[in-house]
Amino acid sequence: MEMEAGSPCSRKRKSARLGSLEAGPASEPMAGDQDQEPPPLPAAEGGGGDRISDLPDAVLGEIISLLSTKEGARTQVLASRWRHLWHSAPLNLDCRPFLCDKEDLDVIISRVLAAHPGPGRRFCARVYHLDGDRANAWLRSPALDNLHELELCSLECRSPRPPAMQRPPPAAAFRFSDTLRVATIGECHLTDSTVQGLHFPKLQKLGLKRVKISESSLHTMIAACPTLECLLIKDNAGFRCVRINSTSLRSIGVGGTYYYREEHNLREIVIENAPCLQSLLRFSGCLDISVISAPKLEFLGCLSDSNSRFLFDSTVIKGFCVDSLTTTVRTIKILAVDMHALSLDTVIDLMRCFPCLEKLYIQSDGPGKTNVWRRKHRSLIRSLDIRLKTIVWRYYRGIKPHVDFATFFVLNARVLELMVFEVKHGHYNDAFFAKQREMLQVDSRASRGAQLRFTSDLSYRFIIGIHGCSVDDLDRADPLERRQPPEADTNFVLCGNS
Repeated sequence: MEMEAGSPCSRKRKSARLGSLEAGPASEPMAGDQDQEPPPLPAAEGGGGDRISDLPDAVLGEIISLLSTKEGARTQVLASRWRHLWHSAPLNLDCRPFLCDKEDLDVIISRVLAAHPGPGRRFCARVYHLDGDRANAWLRSPALDNLHELELCSLECRSPRPPAMQRPPPAAAFRFSDTLRVATIGECHLTDSTVQGLHFPKLQKLGLKRVKISESSLHTMIAACPTLECLLIKDNAGFRCVRINSTSLRSIGVGGTYYYREEHNLREIVIENAPCLQSLLRFSGCLDISVISAPKLEFLGCLSDSNSRFLFDSTVIKGFCVDSLTTTVRTIKILAVDMHALSLDTVIDLMRCFPCLEKLYIQSDGPGKTNVWRRKHRSLIRSLDIRLKTIVWRYYRGIKPHVDFATFFVLNARVLELMVFEVKHGHYNDAFFAKQREMLQVDSRASRGAQLRFTSDLSYRFIIGIHGCSVDDLDRADPLERRQPPEADTNFVLCGNS
């Protein structure tokens, strides 16, 4: 028998679903359970009791604040020792994992904020939940007092249509300016009047994604962050040039947009004075990037066959072509390139430009050019100091141009430690590995300690065209280095004869 949408049973199912999403944050232990002690946690192996519960409340509270919203609240059921901790721990409220409609999520957010007395550590909400008085009421809640991390941004926009950038952010969003350490603002219009007077004395990470802001206001906002270390500028509008003068910045991620007319697009980045800058990432768009003073810059990416141009003093790299090489850039140790047609000649030119290169990321999904090198580069091999220790290659196919490219480094890179070949799942089999062992001449490798690792886990974060990048991804010396090692069953290592 069919059931009408408004029937009691239908309402019960919706209530049950909502209740399961609220588990923990919006609920207290039942009255009948107050005198009933939950079962004790299992003793640690080798004797002893629950050592975690013996930690001070302040330490346990910090642990809880690092858990997801649901899991942090559910620690209340572990034991009576834990019941009060969620309420006193800094609140970590991330609305994105709650897969429910807007009305249900609004109820969950309101109940969590009402149940938690504060302070707040992190608040993350999608922008389409932040219209009207309700959003300002949430942001003014005592549960978010002393907030350290704020993210008001939706999922990455993959549509070619421009996002809505006309609405201002909620007025209460900037009441945390004195305490924020991390802030990501998206899909809004930051007017000159909004930006004037802002000051973020403790802000270390700032992300602006799909924001409309004038060039003068952008520079004002950056200058208002005296301790800023990571800056993400992606898919924004309203300015053509960004000039960086910061004594604290360590990492910059920047990408242009195709949403608006050319006069509104970001076209130029000028690093005028950044004495602590270590990594510079270009995500997308045709940009002219000039590095005037960045003496500690070690990571550069992503070079591609676009019309983007990198200028280091008088050294000019346009796309992959080194137009002018009057001085080498010796600080760069990690380089990321994205080339459809894999070219050994191009990579060798880049190695001449960056002679201290130790790690190379390659993304290439094309067939590759003729990379025969034995005669062409015979004299070069004797003079070129190949310092590469690690090469990570995405979309390796094992075809002849790919093999010729790889064997150049296998047979000539004397300090090579690791080559990672990310292959499609269909190539991940014993027959493919046996053939590659022979073709790559593993037993004749120049570095006897080098490993050649094949993996089907395509999870190294390549920055060109990346959709899910956050400002937290910039907080590493190598922003592309994976946080977790691949699973053992997705790795096959060729070591050759020792």
